[in-house]
Formats: sequence, C-alpha cells, structure tokens
Amino acid sequence: MRESVQIRKLMRNKLAGNHPSYDKLGMSEERKKKKLAYDKKYQDNPKRVKYRQELNKANRDAGTYGNGDNIDMSHTKAGSMVKENKMSNRARNGQNGKSTKK
Repeated sequence: MRESVQIRKLMRNKLAGNHPSYDKLGMSEERKKKKLAYDKKYQDNPKRVKYRQELNKANRDAGTYGNGDNIDMSHTKAGSMVKENKMSNRARNGQNGKSTKK
C-alpha cells in the first residue's frame, strides 16, 4: 500500500512548475527558476497560509472540497464567502482597477 501512495504522489506532482503560460510568455529556464522561488516564498507567507486555510475550511464546511464539482468559495466585498464557479472566481484578478472580490 505504501508503494501506491508514493506512485500517486509522483504522478500528481508530475506537472508542478510547468505552467503553460511559462512557454507562452517565452520564459527562459533561469526566469522560471526565479518565478518558482518567488512563488514559493510568497505562498509561505503566514498571511497566505491563513488565507488558504480559511478557504479550505469554508470549502469543507460547504461540502465542495475535493469532490470535483468545480465550485470554490469566493470572498465578497462585504467580507462573507459565497459559492462560485471556480473559473469565474479565479478569472477575476483585479485588472483595470476593479476589485478582485465579488
């Protein structure tokens, strides 16, 4: 059983660090390494960890965590969280001075 867990982990992480936009943006190997190092440092920030924990807990409580239903919990401007399609939620990235919250 232990072997199958290790194999699953290897398969799950096979594409880690190979985001399609890296090629689209023409990133060199050196630039990719810098980007991955920055992302790792950013995600290790205690505020980001707390933010992810909050969203994961809300997803679990809502029954949408890990079931493949394509639903995320989205922060609203009022500070509450609502269920929202993950594509809509993640596409809202604050361009043109717009809020990143629903």
